[in-house]
Amino acid sequence: MRKRLSLAVATAVTAVSVLSGTVNAASEPARTATATASRPSDGSKDVIANLWEWNWPSVAEECTTVLGPKGYGGVQVAPPQNSVSLDHVEGKPKQQSWEVYQPVDYTLESRMGTEKQFKAMVATCRAAGVKVYVDVVVNHMARDGHESYGGASYTHYDYPGLYGPADFHTYPDDCPVQPPADSADENTIRNYNDYRQVTQCELLRLADLRTETPRVRKQIAAYLNKLIRYGVSGFRVDAAKHVGQSDLAAIIGRLDRTVDGEKPYVALEVFPGPGALSPFAFQDQGSLLGIDYAYQIKDTFKSYDGGDGNITALRTLGERSGLLPGDKSLVFVQNHDSERGDTTLSYRDADTNLLANKFMLAYGYGRPQVYASYAFDGLATDSPPSDAKGFVTDTDCDAGWACVDRDTGVANMVAWHNHVGDAKLRNWYDDGANLLAFSRGDKGWIAVNNHRTARTATFRTGLPGGTYCDVTHGALTHGKCTGPTVEVNRHGEARVTVAAKDTVAFTDEDLVRR
Repeated sequence: MRKRLSLAVATAVTAVSVLSGTVNAASEPARTATATASRPSDGSKDVIANLWEWNWPSVAEECTTVLGPKGYGGVQVAPPQNSVSLDHVEGKPKQQSWEVYQPVDYTLESRMGTEKQFKAMVATCRAAGVKVYVDVVVNHMARDGHESYGGASYTHYDYPGLYGPADFHTYPDDCPVQPPADSADENTIRNYNDYRQVTQCELLRLADLRTETPRVRKQIAAYLNKLIRYGVSGFRVDAAKHVGQSDLAAIIGRLDRTVDGEKPYVALEVFPGPGALSPFAFQDQGSLLGIDYAYQIKDTFKSYDGGDGNITALRTLGERSGLLPGDKSLVFVQNHDSERGDTTLSYRDADTNLLANKFMLAYGYGRPQVYASYAFDGLATDSPPSDAKGFVTDTDCDAGWACVDRDTGVANMVAWHNHVGDAKLRNWYDDGANLLAFSRGDKGWIAVNNHRTARTATFRTGLPGGTYCDVTHGALTHGKCTGPTVEVNRHGEARVTVAAKDTVAFTDEDLVRR
């Protein structure tokens, strides 16, 4: 859900919808990227591309031409259920990005396409070796309007054939907050550190479902199981904090196995908060979105005044820097919420953003997700490129869309990531500022330069001597490299110049034939 940060107390932050240079290899302890369900072992494909608000034909095309061939293991897509359309709402701006987070019913007629197109997309992606993960909204229904992209009519608290007034939390039976006499914001959360308010009051007047009742749980589970029958492999659960642990567990417990015979992968959106509202408190219900990870990435790659940061602090990124266990974290450099709130990097950070994504794919913490969406010029709630009725048009990476997943360096680092698997992080080097390098065991090596000028150094790569193809600028084809190469001597050392805001990387399989 589209959100801004709201400070409830000095030490607690929650998110609400706006709806709207030394070689240290000898002393560096070997760190292992743990092989788990969220972090597969060597040779597995765990990288997910988040194609936010791409329409279904465009997602299918990307799976076939980019994601599958480049080694992405999954694709996350926007909420596919029928949602509010503001096209007919007087006084409302048309076609907002957050419309898809206001469900009207659980049919799959959405602004991204029809149910038939959705099913075809899932089948096409699976045929390309790419599993589909769906962003789902289960905490609430719509607040605005009375018409939808799928044609269904509704009113607030009355969604024909699905939910009626008795299926929603109200004051005072559930929500303890009495609205001010001059306010229409009934049942609205006032204190984002109060567990009862967060789970039983409304998030900015979005009709809050009684997810504690068997009837509501049954309806939600039926929707999710329908997606599973169509071939979906898991879910990103929007506003999971507002559902709460026990209700999430009950709903997830009703889910079927996927078509691959596995439990669905579940990643929960839980912004930082205290106690039972902390992401750490939701680990039993699923993996967690790496929101704090994205914050730390921005703080190291970019200073508060917009200048260069200091990326050498990334040496301890992960649990040692206060983050969730890596096997419980779905990490990213940005998502649709954070890039608009300016709390993380975004496509507007250009080379710095690409640099951060390549580092994420190399480092080995969490399950990585590469975000690709559209450009926005004015309001953070700007709609994706759409037709006159708000239906999202086909993705054109040369016009209005920011296709980070296709960038040569980022896309080629997916295969690098898959190859090194859970190999230990070794041969760390940094210059104390913005140049770092490391190997993953003896399988792969990368150097990352966040300086605004080129840097040259001699690195211990951990790989055997030979001539290697720099895969962030080219590819090995029939033994020949289409880009620059790196000479590694018999001691495993290489003297390398890394261009400004750039990388050099290769694996032990990228040896150039002489």
